[in-house]
Amino acid sequence: WLPKAHVEAPIAGSMVLAAVLLKLGGYGIIRMAPTNISTTLIYPTIAMATWGVIMTGLTCLRKTDLKALIAYSSVGHMGLVASATLIQTPWSTSGAVILMIAHGLTSSMLFCLANMLYERTNTRMLIAMRGMHKAMPLMTSYWLIASLTNLALPPTINLIGEIQIMTTLFNWSPLTIMMTAMGATITAIYSLQMFMTTQQGHLTKDSKETYPAQTRELLIMLLHALPILLLTLNLELVY
Repeated sequence: WLPKAHVEAPIAGSMVLAAVLLKLGGYGIIRMAPTNISTTLIYPTIAMATWGVIMTGLTCLRKTDLKALIAYSSVGHMGLVASATLIQTPWSTSGAVILMIAHGLTSSMLFCLANMLYERTNTRMLIAMRGMHKAMPLMTSYWLIASLTNLALPPTINLIGEIQIMTTLFNWSPLTIMMTAMGATITAIYSLQMFMTTQQGHLTKDSKETYPAQTRELLIMLLHALPILLLTLNLELVY
């Protein structure tokens, strides 16, 4: 239900859902997992969560709807958070909290960027949004920041959270490294594909009249990118 909720919701709903409501769900798992989940249920749940990271990533590779692509990417990242919170070690809980904060900023930023393109092109199809670098060169910088943080580029806060989660999952079961590593690789592929498709190439006939980014839009992007940068430079702000 989550991808459909993301896609059908207005932009404010998508941003709040990605940045706040999903994090409340993660917080609830952290609080309830030690008492309400038996050990026998943890194994299949973590297996499904890590497998879900791969499946949502493969779904993103074939998506032509930009908003649906970002929604499935959001589901994949929360699969890592869910698997980490169930292990219930200090290292895994710390990684889950870090990734939730990083994902909240990154996913909200991507949804907002996608809506800015939708307002100009009246479509969410990736093929109809190509060449936006020529129409909005400054917004391309924010697209690059959002795409690179989504794929956990070093030394961003996203990478720190994912590395902590992967390490704890590997210590819990070495077999999980295959699924988490494959999920990270697929995430990098579709994130770069999303950036290249929307920003590179020639403008379509309908996009040549696209108006440049407004100050309001640039300010919204700055309010997303600045916390990511500050948390990357000083991770102690999370704690």
